[in-house]
Amino acid sequence: MISVKIHSVSRIKQKICLCILLVASLFPVSESMAKRSYNVLIISGQNNHDWKRSHSFLKKIFDSSDRFKAEVILTPPEKGDMNSFSPSFSKYDIIVLDYCGDDWSEKTQKKFEKYMERGGGLIIIHASNNSFPNWKAYNRMTGIGGWGNRNEQSGPYVFWEGGGIRKDYSPGIGGSHGPKTDYLVVNRNQTHPIMQGLPQQWLRENDELYDHLRGPGEEMEILATAYSVHSQRHEPMLLTVKYGKGRIFHCIYGHVWSGDPNNRSIESTDFITLILRGAEWVASGKVTQSVPNDFPTSTRATYSPTLKVGN
Repeated sequence: MISVKIHSVSRIKQKICLCILLVASLFPVSESMAKRSYNVLIISGQNNHDWKRSHSFLKKIFDSSDRFKAEVILTPPEKGDMNSFSPSFSKYDIIVLDYCGDDWSEKTQKKFEKYMERGGGLIIIHASNNSFPNWKAYNRMTGIGGWGNRNEQSGPYVFWEGGGIRKDYSPGIGGSHGPKTDYLVVNRNQTHPIMQGLPQQWLRENDELYDHLRGPGEEMEILATAYSVHSQRHEPMLLTVKYGKGRIFHCIYGHVWSGDPNNRSIESTDFITLILRGAEWVASGKVTQSVPNDFPTSTRATYSPTLKVGN
């Protein structure tokens, strides 16, 4: 009799467990419950742009979202001891580069390459593509860049023409731009997770439009372009690159200049939205964030009512 009772209790427990599993399958975990937080490292400290304003604003962007936990590390100042700069990259899901300055030490460069090869996530913003012209791996990560004495030895010009990527191997400088201007950004890949749900075109106001960028352009996908009157080409504005198991999101626009304190380029809704969506994609390969209702249109630029660059 005792044995029968034990087996009966066991069968009851099994049925209860099966019922719990069945109910759980009918009510999947909500997005808010399933959401994970990603660790972000923003690297700044030197730049030919106003890095003191830009890096603090980038942290505000990530702090505005419960998907990210952001920290900032500043490099030594120009001509400082770069051997002292050696972040623990592996602690972070995403590295954000707001940096254009002295070369990192070879040891730090190699450590960063390993981080990316093993599946790290990287966001490159605006003038950060001017950095490290002689660091071969970094130029692979950016896909294209400018200045720093770049020329035909750095790779071809890369632009958009006839519905796809075109490469021009002509000799010449790498990197130029006209005066700040308004321009339309054109969505070239509406199926990519970063770009899904974004309009076909949207307006940017008073921003630099880089042109004649050149580089390896390997394993690179152009997500958005803008037509440059300066180059008379459709220049890449947003792109992704694969490097080893790592993912890179490269945002070519986003100018911040100390001589122009009223420049609102990075306060724009599209910049903020794309940095957050790009960060989630480089960390996970997916984007779960919805596009804000006030995203710019082809005739109207919009700006965050709460996030301000400050002085």
